[in-house]
Amino acid sequence: MAIRGDLEEARVSSQPVPQSEEEAEKLDDGPSTPPSSEAGRGLGLHASVYILGWMFFSNMTILFNKWLIDTANFRYPIILTTWHLIFATVATQILARTSTLLDSRHKLPISRRFFLRIILPIGVFYSGSLVFSNVVYLYLSVPFIQMLKSAGPVAVLLASWAWGVADPDLKTLVNVLIIVFGVAIASIGEIQFSWLGFAFQLTGTIFEAIRLVMIQVMLKGEGIRMDPLVGLYYYAPVCAVMNIFVVAVTEFPKFKFADAQSAGLGMLFLNALAAFFLNIVSVFLIGKTSSLVMALTGILKSILLVAVSVLIWSTPISLLQTFGYSIALVGLVLYSVEYQRIVEGLSEFRKWLHGVWNDENPAERKLSLKVRRSIIIGIIGFVTIAFAVAMWHIFSLSGGDISSMTASWFGSSST
Repeated sequence: MAIRGDLEEARVSSQPVPQSEEEAEKLDDGPSTPPSSEAGRGLGLHASVYILGWMFFSNMTILFNKWLIDTANFRYPIILTTWHLIFATVATQILARTSTLLDSRHKLPISRRFFLRIILPIGVFYSGSLVFSNVVYLYLSVPFIQMLKSAGPVAVLLASWAWGVADPDLKTLVNVLIIVFGVAIASIGEIQFSWLGFAFQLTGTIFEAIRLVMIQVMLKGEGIRMDPLVGLYYYAPVCAVMNIFVVAVTEFPKFKFADAQSAGLGMLFLNALAAFFLNIVSVFLIGKTSSLVMALTGILKSILLVAVSVLIWSTPISLLQTFGYSIALVGLVLYSVEYQRIVEGLSEFRKWLHGVWNDENPAERKLSLKVRRSIIIGIIGFVTIAFAVAMWHIFSLSGGDISSMTASWFGSSST
């Protein structure tokens, strides 16, 4: 369930960091329940289409939010969060009356007791998570925020241990310590560090961890599961009302409608629409692929987000910070996926790539050998160029630096 994009990352449907209700369900290895027959069938597209859609809308919403708050100077992150929630409330109400995407809500035992005992408390922490995680855009860069979010599993695990949902074990503790160590190094290497921004992000992570564990304890304790869209249907109105009270005492007194006009009313609408589309994609993504694929895809999504944000805003990143983030990602992979499954997945990938490259089972291939090899080479080339450009920005290399470096590789020296 999500509307956050960093208004999202409520990080919808199965990500390596447990930041959605599906991930909360995985705390006890419970399988996801398809939201409805229509969503379960999807549109008959390949799973990769849904995965790419999820990656695109998730990263786009995060970058879109940062652009509005920072570049477009709409410096009202709580108002922006509230606008997303109001939009989601209206949109889910319309979908509930015009489609079958939300039909699974009829199976829930909704009552006054259920609302006050479960929906409202979870909504309080969800609202806090959204507010703190979006105010941080005023103080920290997108790459550093993503690095700090790598510590999400640590907060979830500690909250799970404290609540008695999970039992401590040495292997998990070691993986978590690797993540903490990597995030600590990345924080030390941050060039534009802000203690206030760091505190906001940490508080948002804690709120989100408590929310996920509350979902595990309260919803699963009642034998109830909600898909992302149904969860949004119930939580968005609660969070919107709470945020309105927060806005009234924080940002509304200094709000100027001219700032919204300057950012563009159409852009604000598209921003909320993109965030909501992420929830739609999340629903169709459920059950389309394995947790291993989603875990590794989530890691790739975070890396791409960091690289793209560096290119867009020329964010300075130190070598120490890159090293720390790499360590955190390794710990995140080990935390999210068992080592043996990683080995098995890599083995299957090598077999698949060998078959595609060497035209095995040609009857099953819809593209010619030359086209398939061109696509593979193109993807490798794109990733290589993107990585090279990102490194160029990270180390602030000039044309002369690159020429000197290239000359040294070939044994030449400048005079």
